[in-house]
Amino acid sequence: MNANPDQQIRRHRIVARRAIPPQRNPSGRFRTVRAVALAAALAMPASGVDAATAGTTPQTSPPAAAQPPRSDEADEQSYDRCMALAKRDPAAARDFAQRWAERGGEHPADHCFAVALIGLKQYREGAGRLDALVQAMVHAPAALRAEVYDQAGQAWLLAGDPSRAYADESSALSLVPNDPDLLLDRAEAAGEAGWFDKAVADLNLVLRANPRRVDALIYRATAYRELNRLDAAYADADAAVGLAPDSAPALLERGNILLLKGDLAGARRDWTRVSTLAPGSAADLAAKANIAHLDAKPTAPPRR
Repeated sequence: MNANPDQQIRRHRIVARRAIPPQRNPSGRFRTVRAVALAAALAMPASGVDAATAGTTPQTSPPAAAQPPRSDEADEQSYDRCMALAKRDPAAARDFAQRWAERGGEHPADHCFAVALIGLKQYREGAGRLDALVQAMVHAPAALRAEVYDQAGQAWLLAGDPSRAYADESSALSLVPNDPDLLLDRAEAAGEAGWFDKAVADLNLVLRANPRRVDALIYRATAYRELNRLDAAYADADAAVGLAPDSAPALLERGNILLLKGDLAGARRDWTRVSTLAPGSAADLAAKANIAHLDAKPTAPPRR
């Protein structure tokens, strides 16, 4: 048996890295339209999983005495199989992870179980189990514990609880300070909670380390827009478009800001470009809705 089974838990995101920024209109909240693509490769559950046990540390049964000793390679293969299964059939992955946990799969099995729950859209239960898992991973490296906190934060965000997401991202950052991806995730949680000043503070750190990071520029532009700091918002959105001229998210956000600055023609031009670049995408739908509202009421901001 692996001396430290936590080492099998590898870095994975619950959702795809957000390339698309807040897609609501200028009057809307800081929100990201993202393909909630479950990168099912976390891990967590145990035997007897049900709603009553969600959020508690799962209890696993020791391996049966008649079973031969498991090798590290076998556990690694079980983890890979469970994670792959969670991508295409989360219900089957949940059942696989539970059986594995009953054979002594420990934290990797628990991690996979939590991912499977998230794949089944049981976000709150999955987030609670990830929180329990990270508390149990007392011998894991700090970076790995930070990753599980980050995954729990993503799950809480999917569950509609940005304050708990922010708390988990803060815990992750206490273990791995100034990690740019963790800062970006905490900024999103802050924005979802309406804490735009906090979002800007985190995004400032990301952009200080890498001024050319387009996703951070777009998010900060949105946060500035929500704070009615339109010149700063436009500067960030325009810089993002300059770095990524074909970025539908950057163009969508710049169009939102241009509308609030009174440049209706510029807003329409950016939104039209979005639809050309990404037809059928969430950004395209938002851009078309904005244009439709602009046509209906040329002097008013588009509906949320």
